[in-house]
Formats: sequence, structure tokens, C-alpha cells
Amino acid sequence: MGAYSAETNHKRSDMKKVIVLLSGGIDSPVAAAVFLEKRVEAVLVHFFNQTPQQAGVKGKIERIAEQLSRIGKTKLILVPFGEIQREIIKAVPADYRMIVYRRMMFRIADKIREKEGAEALVTGDSIGQVASQTLENLRTIYSVTKSIVLHPLIGRDKREIMDMARKYGTYELSNLPYEDCCSFMIAKHPATKSRIAEIEQFEKNIEVEKLVESAVRQA
Repeated sequence: MGAYSAETNHKRSDMKKVIVLLSGGIDSPVAAAVFLEKRVEAVLVHFFNQTPQQAGVKGKIERIAEQLSRIGKTKLILVPFGEIQREIIKAVPADYRMIVYRRMMFRIADKIREKEGAEALVTGDSIGQVASQTLENLRTIYSVTKSIVLHPLIGRDKREIMDMARKYGTYELSNLPYEDCCSFMIAKHPATKSRIAEIEQFEKNIEVEKLVESAVRQA
């Protein structure tokens, strides 16, 4: 038993670290679990909107993080996103807001990765499941980060991901009621073929760096 413990501790000392962009949905907890199974430490970064339901949202995310901690080493960081969303809503048409929301999230996650000494960002993206996950929109979103972006579920269908969530014990938690930042005040049919230059024009009307630095400080 002593030899086993020593070996386990040795492996943990060599553990790599990633930043997981954790939503309240089914996919991103599964993406985190995939890396945790490989003995990679996961810093779980969740963006929340300040609403009357904030306490319930926080409780759900903490329960998901607790479940993931049973698989491997985790750390949870909660990032307030309400101020950023208000500024985006003022500056960006509704059909492009989801894309700009996610670009801001990736900028913030990039800063947290630097502070945490992590090596990559991890998402639960799966091609074409929602409007922000078309190839065009993923290219636009990922273009703001200096990090490697890893997406272990990219080619999986929803049924496969749901089965994995059940295996990892996150499925029921992910189905609890939740207000998702990315769906706040967006068009019924968001844009699916964004162009980076067009999005950058919208962002000129937002104090991007100031908002990013403020969010990182408050995380």
C-alpha cells in the first residue's frame, strides 16, 4: 500500500494543468472529466451573470465541480460576467452577441491560464451542436487567444456525450435549472458564419482590455 501511495504522489507531482471553460451544460463537464482521467489538473473557470438566480447558479456549478473533484484534482474559479454582457448588448447586434460573449470569455480564460501556469484551454465544443460551434464561428472565437485550445468532444454526437456524462456522474447535475450567459439577450437565430474583421469592428465600441482586466481581478 505504501509503495502504491508513493507512486500516486509521484504521478501527481508531475501533473499538467489546463483551464476548462465550464458552463452549466452537459458538454464542458465531460470535457473536464476526460482530462482529469488522464491525471491532468483542471482549473474550472465559470462565467456567471449577476441575476436574482445567481445563488442557485453558483450552487449548481459548485456541485458539478465537486463531482469532477472525485475524478481528479480540480480548482473552481467563478468570474462575474454581467458588466461585460451589458456593454456587449449596447454595442453588438443581437445575432452576433453570443460570438462576442465567447471571445471575451476566451480572453479572460487566457489571462487566468497565465496566472495559473496552465498549458492550454479546454472546451466542450462539438461541431455544429449550437450556432457558436460552426467552423466559421469557432475560428472567430478562438482567434482572440494565444493559448492552445483543446476540444476532446469536437467530433462526438450528443448521445455519445450524454452517455459519457452519465458515466462521470455529471448528467443529472447538468440538467438542473440554469441561466446560461451565452444565451442572454441574443437573437432567436444567431449568426452562424461570422467574419473576424466584422466582429472586430463591433468590438471597437467596447473597452475590451479594461473589461477583461476587471473580470480577472474580481474572479
